Amino acid sequence: TSRFRIRLKLQKKKKNAQQQFLHQRPIQNPFTNPFSSSPLSNSSTSNRPISLFSRNGLLLLLALLVILGVFLPWAGSPLFPFPNRLSSSQSRWRGYSLAQAAKFVAKNGTVIVCAVSYPYLPFLNNWLISVSRQKHQDQVLVIAEDYATLYKVNDKWPGHAVLIPPAFDSQTAHKFGSQGFFNFTARRPQHLLQILELGYNVMYNDVDMVWLQDPFQYLEGKHDAYFMDDMTAPLDHSHALPPPGKKGRTYICSCMIFLRPTNGAKLLMKKWIEELQTQPWSRAKKANDQPGFNWALNKTAHQVDLYLLSQAAFPTGGLYFKNSTWVKETKGKHVIIHNNYIVGFEKKTKRFRDFGLWLVDDHASESPLGKLE
Repeated sequence: TSRFRIRLKLQKKKKNAQQQFLHQRPIQNPFTNPFSSSPLSNSSTSNRPISLFSRNGLLLLLALLVILGVFLPWAGSPLFPFPNRLSSSQSRWRGYSLAQAAKFVAKNGTVIVCAVSYPYLPFLNNWLISVSRQKHQDQVLVIAEDYATLYKVNDKWPGHAVLIPPAFDSQTAHKFGSQGFFNFTARRPQHLLQILELGYNVMYNDVDMVWLQDPFQYLEGKHDAYFMDDMTAPLDHSHALPPPGKKGRTYICSCMIFLRPTNGAKLLMKKWIEELQTQPWSRAKKANDQPGFNWALNKTAHQVDLYLLSQAAFPTGGLYFKNSTWVKETKGKHVIIHNNYIVGFEKKTKRFRDFGLWLVDDHASESPLGKLE
């Protein structure tokens, strides 16, 4: 009996101790403020539980959603893999070099090059249809000036686009006369020189052009550089570089150039680069790359074998679209038509439509890119 009484007293003391401990220990609420420094803090604020459905709880939940939904994707969070993560294909094209691209497209030692920013993709497609009709599309290399263009072209036509860093803002690079446009066009001789250094012939075209015939049959002889006049008046001149005009330089178009990988052609490109560096864009001049090209032609004429293409075959837009009499007189001779002497996508598109040269509406299937959405 005494042993039983002792055991009963011990059990009673143990039970009282447990009840006292539970009475003193704070109950943990699953919605307690997670930013509290300690659940046992002496601060009455930190110990105060926050309900999920209270004002503070909803604000806290909203803050967490903002952090997870906005900042983590840009940081490449595995929780949000799509917004800022490159596919394996895109990663491949980011590492695609000019040497690899030129080797891939070159045929008979020749590469046809254009430089394009994203807003100009419809014009690229229109130009490609006309090039395809002359069976030269496989030689085309698109130098993409932004990643959107790089991915779009290579997704539809693998291997035919390359980006040479840095990439430009596609929205500012297409505005004629802007500094962005100057920066965009000023890289042209650098691209061409690189291709020449790789040992290829290179033909450059602006994409607001349309081929009506095969231009290669007009590249007579073995000259260093071939180019077209940009004059709007009908001319009957030789294939030599014309004399300088009122500004002390010629008025040759930098929109269509063919170069052989000779020392003379490389010298011309280096001089062009130098002219662009010494005569940069300014608000007053709003220059593009063409004046620099003409200065380079004039200053290297005695060192480079130059060839001026026929005006009837390669007319400027200021002549072809504005002199119907001349167009009738030279019918059948036109090879490449340039839609210049007009500014703006809508205006250029309308003019091409008016003259039956906007091909993408009815013939998109003839382009390697197909119909662009």
